[in-house]
Amino acid sequence: MDKFSKELAGYKKAEVNKFVNDVVKQVEQMLADLRTKDIEIQELKNSLEHYKNMENTFNRAILVAEDASNQIKRIARDESASIIEDAKKNASRIVNDALIQAEKTQIETSQLKRNIVTFKRRLRTIIESQLDLVDDIDHLDI
Repeated sequence: MDKFSKELAGYKKAEVNKFVNDVVKQVEQMLADLRTKDIEIQELKNSLEHYKNMENTFNRAILVAEDASNQIKRIARDESASIIEDAKKNASRIVNDALIQAEKTQIETSQLKRNIVTFKRRLRTIIESQLDLVDDIDHLDI
């Protein structure tokens, strides 16, 4: 704390006035700081309230998403069961169709093998007759 010099009628007036002015400035600064802090506190309270509202909204959204997810899972399970059931119903038809197709393919393969044997036989006959002609060329008198 400041000490004041004394003069004839008491303390020096200028020193006391300077001190009082300094104290007033400090008090005014403290009041301004308090008002700033009060404004900041109010803004933080408002932000906190805003974030609490957002949290509630997010929680509701999560619940809705969970419900939707459970519903989608249920629908997917029902659909997969239906698909499996349809697949089982169609499996024997598909197998029978495949067996019929395999039998047709075997018949076609056998026919192709017979055609190849016939073609080879004819080609051999043609080649042999051509070789006979080539051999006959040697017997010609030229």
